[in-house]
Amino acid sequence: MAVRTAVAFAESALIDLEELRLWYAEQGVPEVGERFVAEIVGQIEQLALYPASGRIVPELGLAAARELIHPPFRVVCRVGADRVWVVRVWRSERLLKIP
Repeated sequence: MAVRTAVAFAESALIDLEELRLWYAEQGVPEVGERFVAEIVGQIEQLALYPASGRIVPELGLAAARELIHPPFRVVCRVGADRVWVVRVWRSERLLKIP
């Protein structure tokens, strides 16, 4: 049996998902936003079994900073020893700004 890793959402990721849903609702296609959120959350749930899924975030180049791509979105995560933190859910073309 595979070991499950805890998956948690940063407040920023929850806000991103809600803004995504609201944007599509404002465009008159709320079902598209609901579908995207459901698909993205489903993909995130797989991190419990495969925490190192996805690629290393190109802007950071750190093994602990991973991202899943769900066109046209990217899900940015931080992989720790006992937990995966979902940090952001952004449009794929948006780059991370590094302070």
